[in-house]
Amino acid sequence: MKLLVPVAAGLEQITKRQLLLLGYDKAPAENGRLTLDGTWQDIARLNVFLRSGERVLLCLATFPAKTFDELYDGFYSLPWEDYLTADSQILMDGKCAQSALGAIKASGGVAKKAIIRRLADKLPIGKKTFSETGARTIVGFSVFKDEVTVTLDTSGAGLHKRGYRSLSYSAPLKETLAAGLIDSTFYNPDRDVEKPFADPFCGSGTLPIEAAMKALHIAPGLHREFDFTAWACAPSGVLARAKEEAKDLEKRNLPLQIFASDVSEKAVSIAKYHAERAGVDKYIRFSVQDARKFRSEQKYGVLVSNPPYGERLSDENEVRKLMSEFGKTFRALPDWNAYILTSLPEFERYFGKRADKKKKFSNANLACGFYSYFGKAPKTENP
Repeated sequence: MKLLVPVAAGLEQITKRQLLLLGYDKAPAENGRLTLDGTWQDIARLNVFLRSGERVLLCLATFPAKTFDELYDGFYSLPWEDYLTADSQILMDGKCAQSALGAIKASGGVAKKAIIRRLADKLPIGKKTFSETGARTIVGFSVFKDEVTVTLDTSGAGLHKRGYRSLSYSAPLKETLAAGLIDSTFYNPDRDVEKPFADPFCGSGTLPIEAAMKALHIAPGLHREFDFTAWACAPSGVLARAKEEAKDLEKRNLPLQIFASDVSEKAVSIAKYHAERAGVDKYIRFSVQDARKFRSEQKYGVLVSNPPYGERLSDENEVRKLMSEFGKTFRALPDWNAYILTSLPEFERYFGKRADKKKKFSNANLACGFYSYFGKAPKTENP
């Protein structure tokens, strides 16, 4: 089967490396998604293991359509009876770009009408109405340059919903983005398990929790369910096998050094609670502390953080001052690497140092820069 993995802009190569580590060496990226071949077992594995992919979609077909009639005919021609039942709850999810079919809501109605007609004609049910009280199936259709791609969403809720973040806090960082950012850094606990990781603006704890999950090889989808397991067409047992594989790969009782702090006592309390729900609380050292007071005597650490944005959490002038003072804090750690995600315009100017590398991401619908600062490389001893 052809599978599609949508990813946030900027995370294509990161997610591709995750797929490679899972054994999928052919996954070209196009239009914000990775494409690969797989079975139902692969669908289960991808849902359980992927850290920065947004969903796992089963691609049914692509066909050209410029009119509603062509859209209807294309949808009707697909073997929906192989995937849906008479009581399937069918939800339509569409998007369109650079195409004649610009009315998404109307297009979704036409597409669903074609699906229902096909089921009525092909299923031996003896009726023309459908209760839609059964398993949820999200049917996606993406129209790009008059080419329609039809998918079934095997995940249901987005893969960023790990299940541990239940309490709200201001401007949270999406889990899939957090995992992708961490994979973009020099934090590699498989190579150096005792290398410090720190987030002095930890908020609700997403970055340190995702760092701990990475280090411990805890699969992000281990403790949640996915829509495809309720479908009659999906074989039983594939999700259980994927979760069993995930549990076998976990590495517990590692001497991790992960530090998380925030000036807000409430934020730290929420972060601790989320870490406990994720099963990683004993690996993270939490503290209530102003980020400008962050210090470490340990060398070659990795600092990854998502400081407050002036657009949402405070006055931009305050954020400028905070970043200026935090820049001085970081420069007192010459052997550390720092990675800062922020939407603050001219961040490098206020931080007081030009980044060694910069990428663009979107967080909470805000255009952000991910600024990388590289410290001194560790000295290697001569053999």
